[in-house]
Amino acid sequence: MSKRTVNPIDPDKIAKDPHLLPYAHTLAGAIIRPIDKGRTKGVAMTAMYEQTNNQLHQIKDQVEKLMAQAQSIHDRIDLSEKVYLADCSFKPVMGQVYQLYEKKDGSWILSMVTPEEWGPKPPYFYLATARLMHDHTWDILEVNDEKPIVDL
Repeated sequence: MSKRTVNPIDPDKIAKDPHLLPYAHTLAGAIIRPIDKGRTKGVAMTAMYEQTNNQLHQIKDQVEKLMAQAQSIHDRIDLSEKVYLADCSFKPVMGQVYQLYEKKDGSWILSMVTPEEWGPKPPYFYLATARLMHDHTWDILEVNDEKPIVDL
């Protein structure tokens, strides 16, 4: 006769797959706490908004810098057009600085004479100082803010 071993634990109190239980199944088991899904999602969404807002701020700053660069180029184009339409009795040399003036009739004149060299009563209204660049555009060094440059 063989002896049959009897399990003293009630079969109703034994889990078939204890590793799948949502709580520790032994006294030494790790503490398992339920996840607060709402809080977890809230923290994740806060982090996501913060990160995307930072990225949008960086893009905004880059766009503003690009717009400022584009405006600077546009100003160079406007000044270059005015200089090339201005009366000029000499051939401008690349790298040299010249002054753009407005005559009383509204036309422009390019001069080597600075506003200070004209004395107290200059014959023309000073608009800007510019340097002829090697790409044949004019680098604006100074603009007279008292009166805007007359549009073409």
